[in-house]
Amino acid sequence: MTLIFRKATPNDVTELWALIEPIIRQGGTYVFSPDSSREKMMSYWLQDDKHTYVAEWEGEIVGTLYLKANQPDLGDHICNAGFMVSSQYGGKGFGKAMGKFALVEAKNLGFQAMQFNFVVESNVHAVRLWRNLGFQEIGKIPEAYRHPELGLVSALILYRKL
Repeated sequence: MTLIFRKATPNDVTELWALIEPIIRQGGTYVFSPDSSREKMMSYWLQDDKHTYVAEWEGEIVGTLYLKANQPDLGDHICNAGFMVSSQYGGKGFGKAMGKFALVEAKNLGFQAMQFNFVVESNVHAVRLWRNLGFQEIGKIPEAYRHPELGLVSALILYRKL
């Protein structure tokens, strides 16, 4: 499996939305409302404050990620990130490959650490992935997420030096 990573472009919007929409509609992993519009999501995902990438496999976009400063100014040495893998390609190692790429790319961009501010605790695949990539839990926000099936679920704050 060889993924090709490149910066996302406006030409990717249709494929990105096809990847992001089912994840948002299902709920359970991201804070976005399940009825979020294409315009809202693409504006957020491709916003100028982010370095947004796509992961391609055999000519198809199978994942996307962004890196951005977690805080402005004196806190901008720590990055934050967001990841989505197409539901069609879960369990194939693409998330891990994307995570490894992001850690290297974040360091190349000058960041010194990466922090996830809000990992839904019941998202066991994401929690396991980030722990396997060396992230430590540095906090937990009780009942922070309104899960569509489980009710109120905690969110984790995860951190790793680069």
